[in-house]
Amino acid sequence: QVQLMESGGGLVQPGGSLTLSCAASGFTLDYYVIAWFRQAPGKEREAVSCITTHEGFTYYSDSVKDRFTISKVNEKNTVYLQMNNLKPEDSAVYYCAADRPWPSVEGMCPLTQAFGSWGQGTQVTVSS
Repeated sequence: QVQLMESGGGLVQPGGSLTLSCAASGFTLDYYVIAWFRQAPGKEREAVSCITTHEGFTYYSDSVKDRFTISKVNEKNTVYLQMNNLKPEDSAVYYCAADRPWPSVEGMCPLTQAFGSWGQGTQVTVSS
């Protein structure tokens, strides 16, 4: 049974940093794509970043490129999202998701429908 658990959310001031964790259980991160999505109130869920656990390929949305960094520690079955220079518009519930890779991982990463396993989410609020 695939389970994903996010942690690390909270309240942070603009310009601050947070690191989110996505801990996987019920499977090993040997050949998966792990993605971070976010959803703000009244908005659709949007892709933030993703990583392949076997190659380390990474994807970032334009809105977070150069501010967020995704990484993995396979031995800990955990994927991290380091978020720097946070802005109020980054406020959302952040979800991690997992699924086997498509032939085109770059095409897969932005799509919510590409991922079958999801965590419960962790709230990130950026406010002064």
